Amino acid sequence: MRRIGLFGNPNCGKTTLFNSLTGLRQRTGNFPGVTVDKKTGVFDVGHQSFSVVDFPGTYSLYPDSKDERVVLKGLLSETTALDLIVFVADVNQLERHLLLFSQLKDCGIPVILVLNMIDLLEDNGIEVDAKYIRKALQCPVCTVSSRTGEGIDQLKSLLLDEGTFELQSKDSFNISAELKKFKAELSPVWDALPDYLFFQVFHNSEWLVKADQQAAFDALKQEMAYHPLDSQLEDTMSRCATFEPIVERAMNRVAKSRLQEITTRLDRILLNPVFGPLIFVVLMLFVFQAIYAWASYPMDLIDSAVGQLSAYVSTSLPDHWTTSLLTDGVIAGVGGVIIFIPQIAILFLLIAVLEEIGYLSRVAFMFDRLMQFFGLNGRSLVSMVSSAACAIPAVMSSRTIPDWKERMITIMVAPLISCSARIPVYALLVGFVVPSEQVWGIFNLQGLAFGGLYFLGILGALLSALAMKYIVKSDSKSYFLLEMPEYKRPDFKNAFYVVLEKVRTFVWEAGKIIFIISIVLWGLSSYGPKDKMAQVEQEVSVLVQEQDLSDAEAEYLLSSKKLEVSYIGHMGKFIEPVIEPLGFDWKIGIALITSFAAREVFVGTMATLFAVESGDDDSSLRQQMEQSKHPKTGLPLFSTATALSLLLFYVFAMQCMSTLAVVYRETKSWKWPISQFLFMTALAYLSSLFAYHLLS
Repeated sequence: MRRIGLFGNPNCGKTTLFNSLTGLRQRTGNFPGVTVDKKTGVFDVGHQSFSVVDFPGTYSLYPDSKDERVVLKGLLSETTALDLIVFVADVNQLERHLLLFSQLKDCGIPVILVLNMIDLLEDNGIEVDAKYIRKALQCPVCTVSSRTGEGIDQLKSLLLDEGTFELQSKDSFNISAELKKFKAELSPVWDALPDYLFFQVFHNSEWLVKADQQAAFDALKQEMAYHPLDSQLEDTMSRCATFEPIVERAMNRVAKSRLQEITTRLDRILLNPVFGPLIFVVLMLFVFQAIYAWASYPMDLIDSAVGQLSAYVSTSLPDHWTTSLLTDGVIAGVGGVIIFIPQIAILFLLIAVLEEIGYLSRVAFMFDRLMQFFGLNGRSLVSMVSSAACAIPAVMSSRTIPDWKERMITIMVAPLISCSARIPVYALLVGFVVPSEQVWGIFNLQGLAFGGLYFLGILGALLSALAMKYIVKSDSKSYFLLEMPEYKRPDFKNAFYVVLEKVRTFVWEAGKIIFIISIVLWGLSSYGPKDKMAQVEQEVSVLVQEQDLSDAEAEYLLSSKKLEVSYIGHMGKFIEPVIEPLGFDWKIGIALITSFAAREVFVGTMATLFAVESGDDDSSLRQQMEQSKHPKTGLPLFSTATALSLLLFYVFAMQCMSTLAVVYRETKSWKWPISQFLFMTALAYLSSLFAYHLLS
């Protein structure tokens, strides 16, 4: 099997070509030692099989961020493993894209130049002389459209040609005599590298060379009076001077570009300082409405199907602990994973379409200056807005942010934006804090309170990001380099592959963690000390006879009493001294623990604890909560102070194991989700403490 490396600039259509070649025969991993996606796939041409690695998009081999270093590191590690480099260039932006191509061509690996987006040339009024480019650059060249499939067969024919894999003549890159001697004396491994790759090792020795060799590199740099920036500039300018006349001769403009005219006209509106942000807000409201409204139907179907399956298993199997494990542990755990699939699929479908059109690049440009003030990136705005539906897809969408520091800050603060899972909690508790009254004839006070809670989450996210801007350290300088693509029709096939990859990643990676925690929570909620559980059953049996309770009332009373003496009940009692200053008792403590699986579990836990039949009738639960008393003070448990304290806790707290699981998956380290949990819990605790004592 021959191994191919797929390289190119961002927005060149490289991933679309990768999807077109590999289809469903692809998988996503990580490059060794870093958390950047490594997409690999397999495809067949005739009787020959090929393995292809899709490298991250970059503008040159001089990296400006940690993620871009992956390309150079990958080249160094794959120099002997790669049989061929397929370089994908946007033929409409060819001059800019040939810089990276010329660098790769000097790396000692055969290269095919793929001129992509050939279908847009006619709209742009341009003709390209591919034969002249092939002759001038001395490498195989083919024109393709990864969107329509045009030219793919020509590319496959080149891959079957044995001559394609022979080392082509290339422009020589001459290193100095001192560097050549140093390379030969250093080690056989370094000496085997092509001169240009070793020059890159020398240039980037601070992060490429082991500590025991660094002194030798530093000494030579000092002896040569080497200035990295001057050397990089000289290399870049000499390359540009070489291929600039080639592109000028090969590209023949025969008509005025209709696409460029359309792009210019649209940008006058979409990038307008006034209308641009307004249009973005309207679009994001549509995206949020789609996630919240469209996803509700499949989510309700999934929830109903999981409930029916649980009920069927419960009635079909004998009353045994294994049945409870299947229904409340396994089925509930699986349901807790797959119920998020509609939201993830819809969000990434819409983001992929906006990306394909070329709009998201403009959004990032438009808001970058404002977001930079808070230590974020223009692309962070899309993630934060989508958090209003669910933090899980928001965290996953942060992968579009190129700078490591800004991506980490976005991941850390995105869950502070109030998500849809908080709505049941807000709906239950706002009534204890704000009366249902009209103001100014059109606004409801409770509705305004809802809006205030969302605004509070946004404010908390921005201020937290501002603080982390000075806390999170990065040795890469933040920059915002962006190529504005022309507007084009979206490729829904490519969008489908994006959605499929994100859903599959969530189900198999984050799902495993969610599933395990769900079973642990079931065990803690279902079992307790045997003597106390038996005692509870006797007490409930007596109460049922004395009060003539119905079967449903008896069942909920028993579950409430058992929950109190279960292991998780003991945990609630254990943490009561910590949460008591916030106005909470052990029952609320249990709800805080169980709702860690999902915030909306809070309402169901309250219903069970107060032995009220859950369902659509929320008033009975609210009535029981109003009548409950604090065990020590005898005052109403859900006073205005306690309810507001609890609301603030849920605004800021990380009460979502699914989000933590996804954060771990995205960062490949427990350091970030643990830090996020501790920081958000501390913020929630202090906010609740202040509010409770202020109102008390």
